[in-house]
Formats: sequence, C-alpha cells, structure tokens
Amino acid sequence: MYVATDCIVFGFDNGELKLLIFPRRIGPNQGEWSLIGSFVELQEDVDQAALRILQEITGLEDVFFKQLGAYGKADRDPGYRCISIAQYALIRIGEYDKELVEKHGAYWYKLDEVPPLVLDHDQMVQDALLELRNKARHQPIGFELLPEKFTIPQLQSLYESIYQRELDSRNFRRKVFSLGVLRKLNEKDKSTSKKGAWLYRFDNDNYQTLLRSGYNFEI
Repeated sequence: MYVATDCIVFGFDNGELKLLIFPRRIGPNQGEWSLIGSFVELQEDVDQAALRILQEITGLEDVFFKQLGAYGKADRDPGYRCISIAQYALIRIGEYDKELVEKHGAYWYKLDEVPPLVLDHDQMVQDALLELRNKARHQPIGFELLPEKFTIPQLQSLYESIYQRELDSRNFRRKVFSLGVLRKLNEKDKSTSKKGAWLYRFDNDNYQTLLRSGYNFEI
C-alpha cells in the first residue's frame, strides 16, 4: 500500500480565486488534470512531503498549508491501493516561480472553470473550499492570499471570492477595522483611479497577541 499527499493550491488574482493543477504524470489517467501531488518517501513526514511538492512546483519555501484529511476508499485509485493525505495551501500568486510552474505543465484555473480532475480530486477541492470558508469566518486566513500591501476593496473582493457571494461594503469595512489587524500605510494604489485607495498591511504581531487572548476574528 502506498501513501501519497495531494495539495489543493489556491491563489487569488484579479478578483478571482484560482486553483493550480497539472497533467497527471503516471497511470492510470496519465495526462489528465490532477492536483499537485506525490508519493510520500520513506524518510519523510507527510508535511515534509507537502512542502517538498510545493517547492518543486512553485519555487516557494515558505508556504501556508494545512492538512485537510485522509482519503482512503479502497477503490479510489484503480492502479494500486493508495491512501492520500490532502493538504490545502494558500500562496501569493505574484510571488511564485512562473517558469518553474510552466516547466511542470501546471496551470491556474478559475474555480468555476476547473476541468474534471482525476480520482477523487474533485471531492478534495470541494472539501478544501468548505474548510477555507469555515476558517475565513473565524481567522484572517485570507491575508495569506494577498500581496504584502493591499487595499480594502481588494480584501473585500478576496472574501467575496472565498464565500462566493457579495458582501456589504460598509459592514465589511467596519468589521475588518474592528479586528485590529490592519496597519494603514502612507501610500495609495492609483492603478484604478486618480484619487487612489489607501494601502494596508497585515499586522501579524497584533494578530498573534489577540489570538492568544482567545479573540474571535469572525468576518
């Protein structure tokens, strides 16, 4: 029996939540679209294997990821008995190594345009989306998908993409400012208007302090 790990890699670009997939390298279903994954090597922990895979594909070493669950139906892989430990990862889409991703034939798809995936990978994606939405309601997890500097409209667009619904701008602003985890910068993004929008940065130190105190970050 084999143990594998499959990574559901999310990125955020131009107001859209996207998924990174690539053509499966081995049979069965070789060449069909698959999540980023690999067998776990004998000397590796599962999390080490996930980090290796993410670095091999994206070139990034410091990637946010969380274990989603184990997928172990006896008939999930017709080629051999294999249990997969799924991980979902969030990366800043402007920071990955584009040439490395292209070398592996990987491609970013908008969530509503993702083609059918091999084995039980479609189920993994659905489960990861549900987990991401649940986490986003109680933790500022979405900041892992944004660039280091961002505007409030960009932040709202991200959460609307995660929740797949529109959010009231006034209520959203009031809530995110009340969390105490945003630091306003003396800079503006003028890419969309002459007036521009103020840029902010995520204050991780303050977040960690509030987290230890048991603060509820529900958005």
